[in-house]
Amino acid sequence: MEWDGLDPDEDPRLLFGLEELSFGTPQGLWPIASTDRGETVFLVAAGTAAPWLLVEDGEECWARYDMGFAEWLHRYLVGEDMGGPDSSAHYPGPVRLCRLPMTVDDRPEPWSGPDRGM
Repeated sequence: MEWDGLDPDEDPRLLFGLEELSFGTPQGLWPIASTDRGETVFLVAAGTAAPWLLVEDGEECWARYDMGFAEWLHRYLVGEDMGGPDSSAHYPGPVRLCRLPMTVDDRPEPWSGPDRGM
């Protein structure tokens, strides 16, 4: 992606005080997760005592979260806005799963995960 020439409200360098954007370096962004809705979660450890998370929603909108990944993931799963403003999506569950056939004679075996209780 071409970072130069972005509007100031779309440039994560300006929004979050980053000198440059590099990926996978000690001073850069580390992509650690992506969602089924197109969001990408980055760990930012550059020059800070406590790492924080940066989320890009697939449309060049960025949001910063000053928390660890476990807390972010829990909040995301219970339906909070964890991909930027108005980004919540709650899937109440239970999750429907399907064991796929392993041999020619097997048939798909649907089953449900536990009640999410959230």
